[in-house]
Amino acid sequence: MDRDNRRFCLDLTEEEILKWCLDNGFPKFRAGQISKWLNSGVTDTSRMTNIPAAMRQKLEEDFLFSDMKIIDEFISKIDDTRKLVYLLPDGNIIETVIMRYKTGLSICISSQAGCKMGCSFCASAKAGFGRSLTAGEMVAQVLMAQDHIGEKIRTVVVMGIGEPFDNYDNLMGFIKIMNNPDGINMGARHITVSTCGLVPKIREFTKEKLQVNLAISLHAPNDELRRELMPVASAYSIAELMDACREYVNKTGRRITFEYSLFNEVNDTFACAEQLSKLLKGLNCHVNLIAANEFPGGIYKRCTPKRVEAFRKALESKGINATLRREMGSDIMAACGQLRRGIEERKGEV
Repeated sequence: MDRDNRRFCLDLTEEEILKWCLDNGFPKFRAGQISKWLNSGVTDTSRMTNIPAAMRQKLEEDFLFSDMKIIDEFISKIDDTRKLVYLLPDGNIIETVIMRYKTGLSICISSQAGCKMGCSFCASAKAGFGRSLTAGEMVAQVLMAQDHIGEKIRTVVVMGIGEPFDNYDNLMGFIKIMNNPDGINMGARHITVSTCGLVPKIREFTKEKLQVNLAISLHAPNDELRRELMPVASAYSIAELMDACREYVNKTGRRITFEYSLFNEVNDTFACAEQLSKLLKGLNCHVNLIAANEFPGGIYKRCTPKRVEAFRKALESKGINATLRREMGSDIMAACGQLRRGIEERKGEV
C-alpha cells in the first residue's frame, strides 16, 4: 500500500487544525470539537457526530484518518496483559503492549516499524526495518488503545519496537503532544523513553531539560560483552555512554534507569555483577533486572531464578539499587525483546 502525501490526523497540532478551519471557511469553534475527538483517540470521522458531514468529508480529503487500524489482539492468560497489533497506512505492522499495575494501566509503544540496532537478543531486530513512525502514529497507539479498551492509560513507556532516539524529532513531537496541557495533558514524569545508548542523542536529550524518565538498555558491564550483544557498542564505548549518563544526571537532577537483561551464563555471573557495581558506583541510578525472554530463533537462554536473585543480591551488597522487573505477557509474546513488526514473523508464536 502506497502512503499518500496527506498527513496523519494525529500529527496535527491544535493550531494547525484551527488554521485549517479558517482557511476553509469553517467556524473557529469547530477546531476545538475536532481536537477533542482526536485527543480521545477517535480517528474515524464517522464517529465525530457533532461535525457536519461536509466538514468531515473535507477532513478526509485533506488528512489521513481511519487508515491506522487495530487488526489483532492477544490477551495473556497469566496476567491480563494485552498486545495490540496495528496496521499502518503503508502496510507496515507494529505492536503495542498494555500492562495492568496496581497504580493503573501502562502502555509500551513502538517508535519504529522494525529496528536498525540489531541487538542479538531482540526479536524486533530479526524482522528488519520498515520506517520510523510519525509523532501522531506514536500518539495513536496510546489513544486508540484507550478507546479500544475503554480505560484511561496512566503511564507510557517508549520501549517497544524500534530505537526512539533514532527517531528523535518525532519522539520529541510525541512528548509535546502527550504533555500538552490543553490536550492530552499526560505529565512528563508519566512518560519513559528507553534507548540502547545513542550517545549524541542522550546529550541532546539532556539539553531538552524535560522531566521525562530516561532508561538505558545496558545489558553488559564491559565493552567486549556489550559488543557481542549490541552492535551499538561498537560505535559508542561504555566509557562514552557512562559519561553521557553522568552528564544527564548532573544537569537534570533526574535519576536514570539501566535496563539489564540477564542471559543464562552469559552476563549473569558474579564477575559481571562486580564490574557493573564499579561502573555505576556513585551515580544516581536504578538497575532494572530482566530475566531475559526467549523467542523462536533466539540464541540466548533465560536466566534461572536462582542466578537472577544471586545477581541482584551481589549488586545490592555493593550499594546499587536493583529490582527484578515483573514479567508480563510472555505467553502472548508481549514481554521485553519479543515484539515483531510483521505478520510473517509472528506466525505460530501465539
